[in-house]
Amino acid sequence: MTPESATRRSGRADLIVLGVELALIAAAVVVGVVLNRRGVGLYAETAPLYAFWRPHVGWGTPLAVAVAVVVVGWGMRWARTASWGRLLGVGYLAAVVWILSLALIDGWTAGVTERLTNQAEYLHEVHRITSIPAMLAGFSDRIIDFQPGSWSTHTAGHPPGALLVFVWLDRIGLGGGTAAGLACILIGATMVVSVPAALRRLGAEDAARTVLPFLVLLPGAVWIGSSGDGVFTGVVAAGLALLAARHPAALLTGGLLLGFALYLSYGFVLVGPLALAVLVMRPGRFLPALLIAGTGVVAVVVAFTAAGFWWWEGYQLVVERYYQGWAAERPYSYWVWANLAAMLLSAGLVAGPALRRTIGAARQAVRRAAPAAPTGAAGEPRWRRLRTGLRAAARPTVVLPLTAAAAILAADLSGLSKAEVERIWLPFVVWLLVATAHLPAGTRRWWLAGQAATALAVNHLLLTFS
Repeated sequence: MTPESATRRSGRADLIVLGVELALIAAAVVVGVVLNRRGVGLYAETAPLYAFWRPHVGWGTPLAVAVAVVVVGWGMRWARTASWGRLLGVGYLAAVVWILSLALIDGWTAGVTERLTNQAEYLHEVHRITSIPAMLAGFSDRIIDFQPGSWSTHTAGHPPGALLVFVWLDRIGLGGGTAAGLACILIGATMVVSVPAALRRLGAEDAARTVLPFLVLLPGAVWIGSSGDGVFTGVVAAGLALLAARHPAALLTGGLLLGFALYLSYGFVLVGPLALAVLVMRPGRFLPALLIAGTGVVAVVVAFTAAGFWWWEGYQLVVERYYQGWAAERPYSYWVWANLAAMLLSAGLVAGPALRRTIGAARQAVRRAAPAAPTGAAGEPRWRRLRTGLRAAARPTVVLPLTAAAAILAADLSGLSKAEVERIWLPFVVWLLVATAHLPAGTRRWWLAGQAATALAVNHLLLTFS
C-alpha cells in the first residue's frame, strides 16, 4: 500500500468513527425523547444532557464567536512557533475568555452569578458553616437525605473538600455567587497550562503545542463556567502536572493536590492510574518520586481523618444517598451508553478519531520495536520482543489518553454516574484530548473548528446546569 492510499484509508476511518459518534448522539437524543414522553424517570429534559431546550443568544455570543474564529484561524500555527512562556500565558487567557464568553451567552446573572446559588449547590450551605472543625467532624452525619439538617444534593454527593473550597472563599471575603462563579472559571482554565506543562516535562513538547488549542476550545468549557467541576478539573490537572516535575517540592505539592482531590469527589480514586502513569514516564527514579508524592496524599488523608471525616464511611453513605434520589429511577440500561454520548458533547467529536489514531500509533510502535522473528529462527524470545514493543508504545500521548479513557469507562460501568457526566467527567476529558496530538497536521484546523461549533451549538440551543 502506498503512503497516499494509506493516508486516504486512515482519513476514511476517521470519518467512519465520526459517523458512529454522531449516530450514538442521535440515538441518545431520540431514545431520551421517547423515554421522557413515556414518563420514564430520566430526570433530564434534553437527555443525554442535563439541561432545558431553550434556543437563545446573549451578549457573550459575539465574543465567543470571535474567540473561536481567532483560535481556529491562527491558533495551531501560533502554538507551533510561540515561546513556551508566552504560549501558556496567552493560552490561559484565551481559555478564560472562551469559558466566560460561553457563560455570558446565558447572561451575567444566569451564566455566572446564580449558577452556584440554587438549593442543590454548595453555596446554599456556606452561610450555615460557623465552625469548619465542627463541619468536618459531623459531615457524615448529614449525608443521608430526609432528615433534619441533611446536606444539599451536591454537598452530600461529595466529600467535604468540595464545600470547603467555597467556605474558604467566603472566609477571605470572596463570598457570593459572582466570586464563586469567577473562581470556577479562573481555576478551571488552568488545565490549559497544566496539561501541556505535563506533556513537556514528559518529553513531548511538540504534542503539548498541538494539544493546547484543543484545550482552549474545549466544548466542556460550557460546564467549567461556572461549576464546582471546573475547580475539580483545575486541581486534578495541576496535581498531575506537578508529578511530572523533577523537584521534590513539586512532587510533594502534586501529592497534596491529588490527596485533596480525593476529598473533592469520591470518583477521583480513578485519578490514581493517571498519577502512576505520570510517575512512571517522568525523568528520574520511580520509587523515590512515588514515596514523595505518596507522602503528600497520605498527609491530606490523615488531616481529614484526624478532623473527624473518614473517607470510606462517607463513600458508603453517599452511595445510599445516591439511591435515595433520582438515581433510583434513572435506568442504567439507558445511561450506561447515553453517558458516552454526553461525554462526546463535552470532549468534542474529535475524541473518537483521535483515540483511534492513538491506538493505531501504539500498535505501529509495537510492530516497529518488536518485529516478529522469522519462522524457524531462534532469535530473541517473544516475551522480550513484546516488552520492547510495549516500552516503545508507552509514550505520554498514548498512555495518558488511553488511561483517561479507561477511567471514564470504569466510572460509566459503575452505575454511579447516571447522567450529568458532561461536567462530572471533565477532569478525565482534558487528558483524553491529549490524543489529538496524533491527528494529521492537515486536518487539525477542521477538527478544532468542530470543537468550537459543538460548544456554540450546545450553549445556544440549551440552558445547561452546573
